[in-house]
Amino acid sequence: MEFIKTVIKNKKVIWGIGKNDFKNRFANTSLGSIWGFLQPFIFMITYVIVFQYILKVGSSGDYPYVSWFLPAMSMWMTVNNTIIDASNSIRAYSYLVKKVVFPVDTIPMISIISSTFVSLFLFVISIIVSSCYGYIPNFFILIYAIFAAYCFIIAFTRITAAIVTVLPDFTQLLSIVMQLIFWFTPIVWNFEMLASHPIVERLLQCIPFTYLIGCARQAFIGERMITKGYGIYTLIFWCITLFLFVWGNHIFKKTKKDFADVL
Repeated sequence: MEFIKTVIKNKKVIWGIGKNDFKNRFANTSLGSIWGFLQPFIFMITYVIVFQYILKVGSSGDYPYVSWFLPAMSMWMTVNNTIIDASNSIRAYSYLVKKVVFPVDTIPMISIISSTFVSLFLFVISIIVSSCYGYIPNFFILIYAIFAAYCFIIAFTRITAAIVTVLPDFTQLLSIVMQLIFWFTPIVWNFEMLASHPIVERLLQCIPFTYLIGCARQAFIGERMITKGYGIYTLIFWCITLFLFVWGNHIFKKTKKDFADVL
């Protein structure tokens, strides 16, 4: 694929700009990049306190709530934040489109790289906390889950980045859709609540976001969601991801000639 070849060819440039982008987000603050890690950390801890101790929402099983919740929330924040950032990346880096001879296809990858630092930090926190409760993750499954997440993010943002660049209002719609997906994905609730609605449960399990949440959770609490009894959803996930990537490349190529005019 042309896109993959372009990314590999410009990997050093993408990495350098992505790393600087993360640093520059907090360049004018006294704590600098620490804010990039502190904000999502406080956000996750707040959710744990609210749902475990105030609303008293239990997990599905005998394992601690934090070992059930933190991996799922880490995956969600990784996917959500990276999608939003990458979708707006071409507008954020409009000068690369208008004034510099730069491979426009790789611009969303810059934001993906920039968001990766916080994402990995969130998973490290999940590993440390869960290990304290005796739940050491299966790193093979965790690496697979992260790999699958970034494959989906790249495929999905090929579409959203192109649309947001041409239609800025799509950013607001995307934010609303991601908020709805959060509540329809079993992050703070579990599928046992849908025991009387098996069709709805199966439909929700076909959503790529649900699959990624399940994979991250499996790595920590040992549920066999990738292979045993979950193979069909693995196949559905990769078929959707591949379709989005092919379709996204088509849309991106079709619209990128208009990027300089609308920016």
